[in-house]
Amino acid sequence: MNHRILFSGETAIKTEPKRVNGKYVNRNGETFYCIENVDEMPPFFISLVSGNNHWLFCSSKGGVTAGRQQADYCLFPYTTEDKIHDNSENTGSKSIFTVEKSGKNYLWEPFSERQLGVYQTTENLYKNTLGNKLIFESINHDLGIRFEYEWAFSNRFGIVKRAQVENLNDETVSITILDGLQNILPANVDLGLQTSRSNLVDAYKRGEIAAGKLGVFSLSANIVDKAEPSESLLATTVWTLGLPTEKRFLNARVIQDFRKGATLEHQNESLGGRCAFFSLANALLKGKASLEWHTIADVNQRHAQIKETLTHLEKSEEELRKLVTTDIEEGTKKLETIVGLADGHQLTSDTLASYRHYNNTLFNSMRGGVFTDEYTISTSDFIRHIEQANRQVFRKHGSFLRRLTPYYHYNDLIEQVMQQGDADLSRLSVEYLPLTYSRRHGDPSRPWNTFHIELENPDGSKKFHYEGNWRDIFQNWEALGYSFPLYFEGFIAKFLNASTIDGFNPYRITSEGIDWEVIEEDDPWSFIGYWGDHQIIYMQKLFEGLERHFPGRLAALLNQSTFVYA
Repeated sequence: MNHRILFSGETAIKTEPKRVNGKYVNRNGETFYCIENVDEMPPFFISLVSGNNHWLFCSSKGGVTAGRQQADYCLFPYTTEDKIHDNSENTGSKSIFTVEKSGKNYLWEPFSERQLGVYQTTENLYKNTLGNKLIFESINHDLGIRFEYEWAFSNRFGIVKRAQVENLNDETVSITILDGLQNILPANVDLGLQTSRSNLVDAYKRGEIAAGKLGVFSLSANIVDKAEPSESLLATTVWTLGLPTEKRFLNARVIQDFRKGATLEHQNESLGGRCAFFSLANALLKGKASLEWHTIADVNQRHAQIKETLTHLEKSEEELRKLVTTDIEEGTKKLETIVGLADGHQLTSDTLASYRHYNNTLFNSMRGGVFTDEYTISTSDFIRHIEQANRQVFRKHGSFLRRLTPYYHYNDLIEQVMQQGDADLSRLSVEYLPLTYSRRHGDPSRPWNTFHIELENPDGSKKFHYEGNWRDIFQNWEALGYSFPLYFEGFIAKFLNASTIDGFNPYRITSEGIDWEVIEEDDPWSFIGYWGDHQIIYMQKLFEGLERHFPGRLAALLNQSTFVYA
């Protein structure tokens, strides 16, 4: 394609085509897949995962939504994929620099279309093969400056943005940095408020700087139309680590002032309008030197948690940095373990196939769950399942259930249950599946299919929970059965006991039971159940898995009166 030379004022726009290339690279001992010159590609959507309850969806242009547990608990607004692409300029990470060279101050806004063609740049995108880190990199060849920022997760501290600016020149360079997060959501703004009353929400937003360091974002009151007091007692918090900050700002208006070269005034409070958290810093970078810092944000913070964060901020930077990086590493190990339990790690001469297998297993586990305790059964959770599923059966066998020891191997527990001679108790016991990490689809390209990441009980103990649309969860369990074949019979029991006599399936399968679709006459997307043609092939695959591992067991099940219709 031929390119004309265009000018913006007297400056020629640099529009030479660049070649897109993909390759595996090693960064600090970790394998990433790198897309070079990613800005030459049409924007695409990226999912970043965590071993805990974080979630993050990102545009290759930089727009992002993220939070914990579900779409109601957001750091940035949860919108559909197209809007995340469109909001790349005003939501998520934002970094702007002025670089002093030859007596002039040059304004550089990496990853922004505002400066398209002003500088000769290379923009690369890196995602680690584990799927829990994402790096945006921009190299300004004219200024000799490289900038990158990375999204990662800490269960203890929240969602972490690590940033680094590097001087590629041999001589010392003076850099002014405006860096932070924009379009931050305060706590207590659920999905309905985000999507239908966003302007009203802006009017209630409040931002403040606590102890000169911590950005606290909340609502001035819960948004209700009742003549009664309703305090909003949770907050989103943001803080920085490692940046020699001179001033802080709580809304995005500072960006335009910085672009104009205006003198910026420190903010302690912001009322109304979109929330942001920006830090202003000056740095002298020697030749080939770099500066690294972190911006850490968390949602749904109670007063006690905010107090704890303020206590952490009193620690030395070195000590606090170690706490954050160590916790990120712990989350990475947890994610590796979860996928490893489902046999997701393999090493072959085909590197691409090995990583592809890992990702298939990862997303399979996210939808259908995984048995993190393998065949060890927590009796307390098993009893909870029986009570929730059928109170009559629970009361009838109360003395038996109370005699059970705290933990059993799966086979031993089922054997004890079978000795009771009750078909209903046997059915409910075989149907019990101690899965966790399951969350349904859960991405903004499917706005009708929200997600819940339920990994802990209120007391902090592990929560066994799964939920998924009928078709999805049985597809996932078919593969999971080959890692945990003893549960094939449980998958079959859940399948059959959730089927109707007329061959119609419920909309969703959960650890609490089944959900039926609610038909909305004006919404064509509310008709999303599945029919018998799906049942046949999924049931067949589960049967085949059971027969391969336990020949003859399938035939024995045909004579057991332990299955029911939904």
